[in-house]
Amino acid sequence: MKKSMLAAGVAAVAMFTASCRKDVQRQPDEINLPETAIAATQDNLPETEAPQVKIISNKVGNNVSGYIAGLPARYDATTKNYPLLIFIHGMGQLANGNAKLSSVQSLGVTKLLQQQQFPASFTVNGKSHSFIVVSPQFNQYPAASDVNELIDYLVQNYRVDAGRIYVAGLNMGGAAAWDIAGAQSDKIAAIVPIAAPSWADEKRCSNIASKGVGVWAFHNTDDKVVPSTISKQIVDKINSLQPATAARLTLLPSAEHDAWTKATDPNYKENGMNIYEWMLQFSKSAR
Repeated sequence: MKKSMLAAGVAAVAMFTASCRKDVQRQPDEINLPETAIAATQDNLPETEAPQVKIISNKVGNNVSGYIAGLPARYDATTKNYPLLIFIHGMGQLANGNAKLSSVQSLGVTKLLQQQQFPASFTVNGKSHSFIVVSPQFNQYPAASDVNELIDYLVQNYRVDAGRIYVAGLNMGGAAAWDIAGAQSDKIAAIVPIAAPSWADEKRCSNIASKGVGVWAFHNTDDKVVPSTISKQIVDKINSLQPATAARLTLLPSAEHDAWTKATDPNYKENGMNIYEWMLQFSKSAR
């Protein structure tokens, strides 16, 4: 009899403790609120933990084998939409039809995600923002239509702020950033092409300039793989068309091809901003 009473007492204490713990996890004004209201209050809390990294093997269209997604840590607890940053790899990480997503994790933004070094949030103009970051793996050199197909898929499957879609990439991925910005100038808010092989196409540069796409390009001055004069020619062409905000070019003093490690480093800043804070200044009107 004493044993059963003791067991009942222990169970009661455990239930009480669990109940208290559950309430402690919520803010005081959240208790007894419906779940939708709780989620709304969560929307206003800034992220403090590193993004959750997920490896997604789903194919998107005919040219994406899969992708790595970095979601805000509290994504499932909120209802709001988030800025989308797509970071595109170089030629050396093409999948050739077979997903090898581990190779995509070794460079730039995706490496930061993997090492949990990508910041949980960025504050711009007094407001906190957290990104949905997606690093796709392409089978073949991506056309603008391939990138656009990926964007449409992500908008349909994640809570994306359609006015804040950004594309960055290295080498081939930087060229893809130039291409998508010219082809979808009403959709892309800003791009960061890094060491990108491309050219100053008249129509593309005109679209970027006239539609207010933010541009911050990076290149190493003496890059032996892709000459830095390529980025300079494109940026100069855009600026000759008098965009509302001048396109930027940062030339880093190096003969190496790797300009992306520094460009994507959150600690690298110009005029007090890293590339992520800079991108967040740009947005498109709701469509």
